[in-house]
Amino acid sequence: MFSDDDMHKQTYEAGITMRKQVLGADHVERSLARVSDFSRPVQELVTEYCWGGVWTREGLEPKTRSMLNLAMLTALNRSHELGVHVRGALNNGVTIEEIQEVLLQTAIYVGVPAALESFRVAEQVIEEAKK
Repeated sequence: MFSDDDMHKQTYEAGITMRKQVLGADHVERSLARVSDFSRPVQELVTEYCWGGVWTREGLEPKTRSMLNLAMLTALNRSHELGVHVRGALNNGVTIEEIQEVLLQTAIYVGVPAALESFRVAEQVIEEAKK
């Protein structure tokens, strides 16, 4: 039988693996290298619960999860995280056209200003990814 610590460790490790798969190992390593004692608890929580507990579930493909994140981050107007997840969406096989469609959908249901900002962020990330 596993202890709670063993289960947390397994979920955290699964989270690191998924996080690297979606966002790229370089990005994750840079993020973890910048973790301070203050921010360590939230980074561990995000890695274990978001990436290890939810992203690893079988109910949705990573591509679908990426598209949902683009819409939600647009609704929340979280440009930095949106940029991170545009890269992740591209890694998960979301096409540029699909990214456009998700952002157009958000324009109608979330608001044009939020979608305009997301288009700006997404275009910059897509151009960087082409290099």
